[in-house]
Amino acid sequence: QVQLVESGGGLVQAGGSLRLSCTASGDTICITDMGWYRQAQGKERELVALVTSGGSINYADSVKGRFTISRDDVKNTVDLQMDSLTPEDTAVYYCYGAPRPWGICVIRGDYWGQGTQVTVSS
Repeated sequence: QVQLVESGGGLVQAGGSLRLSCTASGDTICITDMGWYRQAQGKERELVALVTSGGSINYADSVKGRFTISRDDVKNTVDLQMDSLTPEDTAVYYCYGAPRPWGICVIRGDYWGQGTQVTVSS
């Protein structure tokens, strides 16, 4: 099936930048949309940015103008450039992949990475 592996998390000061990377492997043909979610302690997981199968990009209002998502279909990667970070961005960030509506792809549901911690100090 599909495996997603994130990297690039860490500790930064407010106003700093960080770049997250996610690499997909396995049955990558099963992936349509790709993007990033995050979950702060005690809060629900929320969408940060998404690149749809048609190439459209969606951002959460809270990160518009600060975060930039990019996708490389050849390398099977999706990156998230995070600038002007604030303590409110502190969360575990998860790479996400949506399965194609084919039986071989949807058996296990949505694809998720293990998550990478991003901590922004004030």
